[in-house]
Amino acid sequence: MNEPSLSMFKDKTVLITGGTGSFGRALAKRLLSQSQCLKVIIFSRDEWKQWEMKQSDPIFNHPKIRYFLGDVRDANRLSRAFNQVHIVIHAAALKQVPAAEYNPSEFIKTNVLGAMNVIDQAIDCNVERVIALSTDKSVNPINLYGATKLCSDRLFIAGNAYVGNKGFPQFSIVRYGNVLASRGSVIPLWQQLVQSGAASIPITDTRMTRFWITLEGSVDFVIKCFTRMRGGEIFVPKIPSMYIKDLAGAIAPGLPLICTGIREGEKLHELLIGSEDARHTLEYPDHFMIIPETVTHNPHLLKAFLDGRTGKELSENFAYASNTNDLWLSESDLQGYLQKSCP
Repeated sequence: MNEPSLSMFKDKTVLITGGTGSFGRALAKRLLSQSQCLKVIIFSRDEWKQWEMKQSDPIFNHPKIRYFLGDVRDANRLSRAFNQVHIVIHAAALKQVPAAEYNPSEFIKTNVLGAMNVIDQAIDCNVERVIALSTDKSVNPINLYGATKLCSDRLFIAGNAYVGNKGFPQFSIVRYGNVLASRGSVIPLWQQLVQSGAASIPITDTRMTRFWITLEGSVDFVIKCFTRMRGGEIFVPKIPSMYIKDLAGAIAPGLPLICTGIREGEKLHELLIGSEDARHTLEYPDHFMIIPETVTHNPHLLKAFLDGRTGKELSENFAYASNTNDLWLSESDLQGYLQKSCP
């Protein structure tokens, strides 16, 4: 698949919150090596991870990159960071499901109040476009992490109503599933067990399914969505599902699997689009677009919102779930991905 055009980033300053994470590094590398952007700013709260990022690849010492220490909880620091920034990708979040159940207030401060700060400062600093990264766990959430991301999604969509007559920033959401070999993924744990000579692999449930996307695939999709967005959309890529047991088999062929049970706050299968959202969602060849309900209930707003872009309406009771998906990765498919992405 051809990489998406980066022309819209020409002469633009791009800021990535949570920029030292897997996604932030991959996007920054793409922008620095292939675009004509003015500057890339890595905004994150951990000085060690920024130092580590600089050491990991010569591209991260590029003359156009800047490292900005700060926390999305700190509105004043965001205001300083967003000065003369054109484009923001909001990737900062607390993400570990079990940790959220034990530390709910911390997740709310970062994922909800932090989202509010990003929105407010993007408006006050005249940022042009903001895309916030979401997760399948925000759909019909059963854990606190998913609930905070659902709240964050709603805040970003509502942010479009606060910009006034100037018409910007535009705020949109990109929602996808698990990212292959991202930080916090189970893959490094299983690989470590294999390397240490483990006799078995722990797995939560052999029936469990998940959506899956490669890191480069997530970067491609976000870049495409910057050219598609008008503000208020939730963009969902068409991506494959896989069984967790097949992933374990790809990493540790022949080793027995030991079921440990589903963890607190964990689903057996994931949703990217629930049946309620499906009623105001359009389908395209490689993605879905969820239209904000405030637009769907106003014919004049809806006409303007959809002007020049067509899509297919979804069938009654459609749900985009990991266990009923049309696209699947087999164990051999997963082995191929792992060999390319996790050598």
